[in-house]
Amino acid sequence: MSSPAPKPSEARLSGEARRPDGGGRATTVAERIEALIAAMTLEEKAGQLTIMPAALAPAPANAANPAAVPGSIEEQAQAVREGRLGAVFNGDSADWHRRMQTVAVEESRLGIPLLFAADVIHGFRTIFPVPLAEAAAFDANLAKRTARAAAEEATAVGLAWNFAPMVDISRDARWGRGVEGAGEDVLLGCTLAVARVEGFQGEAGLSDVGAMLATPKHLAGYGAGAGGLDYNSVDVSERTLREIHFPPFQAAFDAGALSTMAAFNEVAGVPAHANPWLMKDVLRGEWGFEGFVVSDYTGDFELIAHGLAEDERDAARLAFTGGVDMSMSSNLYAHHLPDLVRSGAIAEADVDVSVRRVLELKAQLGLFDDPYGRLAPERVEPNDQPGHRDLAREAGRKSIVLLRNEGGVLPLKRSARIALIGPFAEGREHLNGPWVLFGDPAYAVPVDEGFRAAMDDPARLTVVRGSEAEAPLDGGIEAAVEAARAADVVVMVVGEGERMSGEAQSRVDVCIPEPQRDLIAAVMAVGKPVVLVLKCGRALVLDEAAKSAPGLVVGWFLGVETGHALADVLFGAHEPSGRLPISLPHHTGQSPFHYDRKVTGRPPLSLEHGEEFKARYRETLNTAAWPFGYGLTYGDPVYEGLDVGDGTLAWDGELEVSATITNRGERVAEELAQLYIHDRAASVTRPIRQLKGFQRVRLEPGQSARVRFTLTRRDLMFIGRELTWTVEPGRFTVWIGPNAEAGLEGIFELLADAR
Repeated sequence: MSSPAPKPSEARLSGEARRPDGGGRATTVAERIEALIAAMTLEEKAGQLTIMPAALAPAPANAANPAAVPGSIEEQAQAVREGRLGAVFNGDSADWHRRMQTVAVEESRLGIPLLFAADVIHGFRTIFPVPLAEAAAFDANLAKRTARAAAEEATAVGLAWNFAPMVDISRDARWGRGVEGAGEDVLLGCTLAVARVEGFQGEAGLSDVGAMLATPKHLAGYGAGAGGLDYNSVDVSERTLREIHFPPFQAAFDAGALSTMAAFNEVAGVPAHANPWLMKDVLRGEWGFEGFVVSDYTGDFELIAHGLAEDERDAARLAFTGGVDMSMSSNLYAHHLPDLVRSGAIAEADVDVSVRRVLELKAQLGLFDDPYGRLAPERVEPNDQPGHRDLAREAGRKSIVLLRNEGGVLPLKRSARIALIGPFAEGREHLNGPWVLFGDPAYAVPVDEGFRAAMDDPARLTVVRGSEAEAPLDGGIEAAVEAARAADVVVMVVGEGERMSGEAQSRVDVCIPEPQRDLIAAVMAVGKPVVLVLKCGRALVLDEAAKSAPGLVVGWFLGVETGHALADVLFGAHEPSGRLPISLPHHTGQSPFHYDRKVTGRPPLSLEHGEEFKARYRETLNTAAWPFGYGLTYGDPVYEGLDVGDGTLAWDGELEVSATITNRGERVAEELAQLYIHDRAASVTRPIRQLKGFQRVRLEPGQSARVRFTLTRRDLMFIGRELTWTVEPGRFTVWIGPNAEAGLEGIFELLADAR
């Protein structure tokens, strides 16, 4: 049972414990935290475990749970004053944060500082490419730098906690939230999870005013929703969880992340928000996680709709006992935890454990020592920072993927007459992409503006929209055809609007919308060279007309420097260097699709139609239109001379695998060499390929370079029959090549342990 509320004098004493002066009172951080916990009422403890949207910010309507919508600013300030609220998210005003922090520190009974959080997914004021686009750069250093820049801007207004990075592995193009992640591959996902955690949190420690606590999300399996439907149930084996979905989280925690967010979905019939096996046995027991778990937006409340909880009180009980420390937006903990403790349904000691975790993180973030440290006026930077914009431009051009370049249609000639056509050819809308809460689209560079800046004579650029993203324009196709006829070359910017990807934007058919397909077909019929630039946040399926365009570029949502980044690559100031972090299927019906699928007992033997009783579709082979890792450069890299040494890998040894890449082209080649393996016979069936390494090579015309990869036994491990990581001696196929469906092939053998 909780002790009664302290008297005012006792409250002041607890405040003195919070501000030690050496007079026999608590002096260590741990002692200060224990003194606070001892002084708290149950209501104040529940308050520390509650986070709500900032009353300053608009909140999503939630008719099912009106408590999820914050009241007025004064009502929220009063909740802080009374100790009923410990954290607030998605405010972006330094003045408002200072006002609320003053209420918490100077006007509340215990003076515990607020923790301010936000969804800073791919930039705060300066918007960088969406995470999926940035993953195409295959560049951990770049991801770390953009995360660092975002944290520097966000912390300047008082934010200390970020609901990013999303590290869910996504293999279904229909799922809209794939745009927030790193794609379909585990190695790339782990690599970028580490880079983004390190970037958000910085190198000077969490107490640094520029540090932002990272939150790898969503634990776990959120990217595997049935049918690619957002919020849907997930039914995958424990082996799949451990081998595919868990590793990016483990990598992020190993990198120092001390917060994680529960997933909306269920796992094996038990919602993640009430799953002790996931949140306690695995997360804390197996992985040793010492941070705290926050619910997703009303995720605890949604246990009622899941059919797990009878009512709100039961939902609060199940979420808390299931391992969720902090309740987001639902207010369930504030409303029900005190009574659950008083009734004996929850032990107060368990509540204290969660409160301690939250207070320890607040202490690590420096909030007790200097609650206003992230609010120094000199750190509040403008919305348009040259250094960060330069980084956004670099990130944008490194994210662009060249899929097709027939007849050398690219790079464009700066003196050419160019018809720039499509719903995204002009305007600042649809450039930043989804999940932008704080960036102003007015600062984004449109595609036409970037083109004009790159051309010798901007007057030789004609811009015609032709259609809207999902609707035709009166006379649009006719105007586009006329512009194409008058041009030397046509560039069409087509694909998805920024609200077609992202949360709650699952799609049944991931094709380009019909009005745009009609526009593409009409313009291509003119017979001029056409370059298609795809704006998208997922893998798109292209029809035959689009596939046949001489130039084909994945341009994603590139952020504030979209126009300049595209012009840099399309006009040849920079070589295209991006590679696909997702496979582009031939048809939506192939989804979920990923390169590291199983071979099955009846693999197809040819690419010809008519082969029956094999693992193939009637209409197409189960291969990608463009596979994972695919991407062209303006040079012509050729792989030769694979070397696997003596073809043996000792149990505790290393094996170097190498190949030579020569640029046979007339322009610089920016090549991403990729190493893949396949376990030819194992106690558990293995994927046809798995990425085990990648490295970038820049080659001048005629230049050669030797790329070298080192394999160890650890690289060959998999989740065995006992559901633990294991490795077995035997033969492996190895490839070094430009993507997941090509490359030089060799064989090596892992030798048995000689001991």
